[in-house]
Amino acid sequence: MLQIEKWVLGPVATNTYLVGDPETNQAVVIDPAWDGKFLAEEIKKGGWQVQSIWLTHAHFDHFGGLADLLETLGEEDQEGFFVGLHPKGNLLWKVKGGAVMFGINIKSAPKPDHAFEEGETLSLGNYKFVVHHAPGHSAGHVIFHCPEEKVLFSGDVIFKQGIGRTDLLGGSYETLMDSIKNWVLPLPDDTRIYSGHGPETTVGAERTSNPYVGSVL
Repeated sequence: MLQIEKWVLGPVATNTYLVGDPETNQAVVIDPAWDGKFLAEEIKKGGWQVQSIWLTHAHFDHFGGLADLLETLGEEDQEGFFVGLHPKGNLLWKVKGGAVMFGINIKSAPKPDHAFEEGETLSLGNYKFVVHHAPGHSAGHVIFHCPEEKVLFSGDVIFKQGIGRTDLLGGSYETLMDSIKNWVLPLPDDTRIYSGHGPETTVGAERTSNPYVGSVL
């Protein structure tokens, strides 16, 4: 079974996840929001070998800890290690995820070196994740789905009884709702949703109680 650890970090309480396969000790970090040195220490404490870092999108609060995390992990990077981002997130990346708009300064990190593609399969130990391009909150937003474990890392597409903002650069309410309709609602009810902010939920719970979802059912 996948092991999932969550830390709530940074100025807007963003969820950072470590997802690991206990049988192989291989892991990935999803959205290193802040406090990269802290994250690196937690990774070392757990004995994890981080294969890659997956960014759901390029808003600053989802990669603010990336630079320090990479520096602290340093030479412990595994062979084939990469930082992944969808190509349509490159514009946001160039402006540091809009941090300046909020009066926030973040440390520059190396540009992601892996371009996520729609339908791409990512390996994590004995598990497979499927990447889906799910724009609307941002143009380059992706989500990560592990069908075997019925787990979805949704970033800022959908939250418990909420959805992502659509009033920022690259946002579109209609596009976001299409993403939810196409990639979230078709999943089994017991699929666990780990979002970019807030508590865990399930597809079934959001289908029945999320006030935004009724319009696309």
